[in-house]
Amino acid sequence: MAVLWLDEIGADDLPRVGGKGASLGELTGADLPVPPGFVVTADSYRAFIEEAGIDDALFEAVDVDVEDSAALSTAAERARELIVETPFPEELREEVLGAYADMEGEPFVAVRSSATAEDLPDASFAGQQETFLNVTDERLLERVRECWASLFTQRAIYYRTKQGFSHDDVDIGVVVQRMVDAEKSGVMFTSHPSTGEATMIVEAAWGLGEAVVSGSVSPDNYVIERESGDVEATVAEKKLLCERDDETGETVEREVPEDKRDERVLSADDIEALVEIGERVEDHYGEPQDVEWAMVGDEVYMLQSRPITTISEADDPPAGGVADLEDAGAGATAPGVTDGSGAVRSESSGSAGTGPATGDLLVDGLGSSPGTASGAARIVTKLDELDKVGEGDVIVTEMTTPDMVPAMKRASGIVTDEGGMTSHAAIVSRELGVPAVVGTTNASRVLEDGQAITIDGEKGTVVAGRDGEDEREPVEEVRPQSPVKPMTATEVKVNVSIPEAASRAAATGADGVGLLRIEHMILSLGQTPAKYIEENGVDAYVTEIVEGVRTVADEFYPRPVRVRTLDAPTDEFRQLEGGEDEPDEHNPMLGYRGVRRSLDRPDVFAHELEAFRRLYGMGYDNVEIMFPLVNDAEDVHALKNCMEEVGIDPGKRRWGVMIETPAAALGVADLAETGIDFASFGTNDLTQYTLAIDRNNERVADRFDELHPSVLRLIGDVIETCREEGVETSICGQAGSRPEMVDFLVEEGVSSISANIDAVRDVQHEVKRVEQKLVLDSIR
Repeated sequence: MAVLWLDEIGADDLPRVGGKGASLGELTGADLPVPPGFVVTADSYRAFIEEAGIDDALFEAVDVDVEDSAALSTAAERARELIVETPFPEELREEVLGAYADMEGEPFVAVRSSATAEDLPDASFAGQQETFLNVTDERLLERVRECWASLFTQRAIYYRTKQGFSHDDVDIGVVVQRMVDAEKSGVMFTSHPSTGEATMIVEAAWGLGEAVVSGSVSPDNYVIERESGDVEATVAEKKLLCERDDETGETVEREVPEDKRDERVLSADDIEALVEIGERVEDHYGEPQDVEWAMVGDEVYMLQSRPITTISEADDPPAGGVADLEDAGAGATAPGVTDGSGAVRSESSGSAGTGPATGDLLVDGLGSSPGTASGAARIVTKLDELDKVGEGDVIVTEMTTPDMVPAMKRASGIVTDEGGMTSHAAIVSRELGVPAVVGTTNASRVLEDGQAITIDGEKGTVVAGRDGEDEREPVEEVRPQSPVKPMTATEVKVNVSIPEAASRAAATGADGVGLLRIEHMILSLGQTPAKYIEENGVDAYVTEIVEGVRTVADEFYPRPVRVRTLDAPTDEFRQLEGGEDEPDEHNPMLGYRGVRRSLDRPDVFAHELEAFRRLYGMGYDNVEIMFPLVNDAEDVHALKNCMEEVGIDPGKRRWGVMIETPAAALGVADLAETGIDFASFGTNDLTQYTLAIDRNNERVADRFDELHPSVLRLIGDVIETCREEGVETSICGQAGSRPEMVDFLVEEGVSSISANIDAVRDVQHEVKRVEQKLVLDSIR
C-alpha cells in the first residue's frame, strides 16, 4: 500500500513511514490533537527508484569523498536530477491524489519529509530533508518528489556518510498533513530540560513558526510551575510574523501590527491548554517531551514530540526546540545537524611535575583566559617544536600564531612573552577554555623546558611546581544554566576565531556569530595563500575555507554567522612558508591588511569569495560576509564589483563592513548608501587607531581603553546615523564583553552585541537589565 493514514500508524511503523510519520501516527493513536493526514510510504520511494531503474545510478552518484566540496555538489545535483526528472508512476499518482481528495477541510497541506534514519536514539537527522508549506493538489506530486530528492542534498549526503549510514539503507516517507494556518506557534518542554523538575518551559510567537526558526523574531518565554500553576512570563518585542498570503497561497513574512508587537502571545487559558496537552503526552510516553505546537483560535495542535534527552545526559543541549520548529510553518531547514554534545576534550593532570608545589612566583603577566593549569612547561621557539607539546603540557612561547592551534588544543595552559588581552593567544585560549597568561615579557627565557609549573589565567601568575587540580571552563561552564535565555530586543551573538571552538560557542545559546575570523583558517595552513595555491591548487584553497566556515555554520544554523574576509598583517604572513615575498613594514598594523590587501590582489581575493559562493550553493544561507578595514564608499563599491564578478548577488545576500577606522566612522553616511546591510564595530582596531596605541604592545596595554570618550563618541554617532539610514549596527570587538560598553551600546540603540564565548551569559543578562531600565524610565 503506497499510502497509510496517520490513524493507521504507530511507533513500530518507523521502517515503513520514517521517524516523523511514526511519531505523528503514535500521537494520533493516543488521541492527541494532531492535524489529520497520511504518509506516502518509504516503500513507495523504494519502488519508485527501482522500477524506474535509477537506483544503481543514484547510489553510484552519491558515493563520493564528502570532504571534496566540488564532488559533493556534483553528486547532489546528479541525484536530484535523477529523481525529479523521472516520471511519477500513474498508479502511485492516483493513490496519492485520491488520498488528498479524501481529506476534509481547507485545500492547503504541509508536505514533510520523513526519513527512516531520523530521530533515532543514536543519530539525529532532523532538519536534513525538505518541508513544504501551503501546498495544493496542483503541486502535491512535485513536492513529494522533491522530498524524495532532498534525501540526497549535499548536507544529507555529508552527514549520513559521517554517521556511518549507507545511502542504500535509508529510505524516506512523505507526510501529507492538513496545514495549520497558525495564529500562534512555538515549542514546549514538558519538564525542565536540565533537571527534570516539574517546570514547563514554553516559547511562543505570532503566526507560523518560520519567523522563529529563521531568527527574524524573538519569541515570548513562559516558565510554568506545574504544581502551583505560577507563571513567569518574559514578553519580547515581536516585529515580524509569517503567514499565508490569501491571494497567492505562499508563505510570506510581514510586520506585526504595532499594537501586537509587545502584546503577550499566550493568555492564561492558552497556557492552561498547553499544560494539559503537555501532561498528556508526557504521561503517554512515560518521560518528559519536547513538543512543537500551533494554535488556531482556541484549538491547539501538536506538530511533533520528542523525548528530552538532556535530563539524563547533562552534556547535551535541549533537543529539538525552536531550531527544529519546521512543523509550525518553518520552511527553513539546516544544512547540517550536529549531535549537540558540545563535548570538549577531557581534563588532563599534566605530563610532568610529580614533585611538591613550591608556589614560588616565576613570572607574571596579564591573566587573559580564566582558570588554573599545572603541567610541564614546553618552550616553543619555532613551529617545528610544536610536536613536543603533549596532552596536559603548558605551551610557553614568545607569541602564538594560528598554526599553533592544534598544539594549543592539546595543552592545559598557555604562557606568552608578548601580547595583550586582544592577542591571538588571549582570544583563542578563551574560546578553547584553556587558561592563559600573556605579556610576561620573558617567560620563554626564564622558564625551563619540562619544568613543572602552575599558571593562573585570572591573576596572571606563573608559579613553580604543581598546585592542586586544574580548573578550566569546559562547555558546561558557558552553557546557560537556565533553558530560557533572557529575551532581549538587542541580539547577543558570539565571537569565534577558530572552527574548533564552534561547539563551545554554540553551547552559549547566542543568537548567532557576530565575527568568524577567516584568517585563522588560512594561516593555519602554514603557507601564505599564494604559496598554498601554487603547491596545492585553487580548489584545495577554496575547500579549506569552505570546510572551516561550514563547521561553524552547521553548529549555528539557522542563526546567522558573519564571516570576516582575510585581515592578516604582513608580520603574520612573514612567519609562513612563502612569507619572504611579503613587504617588510615598519608598522604592519597600519599597512597592507584588510581590504587593502584584498583589493590589491583581486586574483587571490576572488578565491575567498568563491568559497562564499560555494557555501551559498550548498544551502548555507545563514552565512554573511563582512569586510574589514574599510575606509570609504570607494572601497565598498570595489568590493561589490568583486562579489558580482564571482557570481554573488549583493542584493540577495547579507553583507556589511567593519567600522575600525575613524575615517569609516566619520564617513558612515556614505557607506550606508552603498547598500550594506550592517556595520560592525571592530573596537580593537578602532581604539588603537583613535588613540594611536598598538593593541598588541604590552608596554602600553594599560593605556588601551575602548571606553575612552573619543572612541565612544565615534561609536554613538555611527549608531545614530545607521538607524536613520536603516542599516543594522553591531559590535564584534573584545569590548563587547565589557558591561560598561554593553550599557552604552544598548542605550545608544545598537542592533546586536557579539561577545567572547565566556562572556555571552553575562552579556545576555546585562542587556536585559539595561533594556528593562530604559523601559521603566520611559514609563516613569
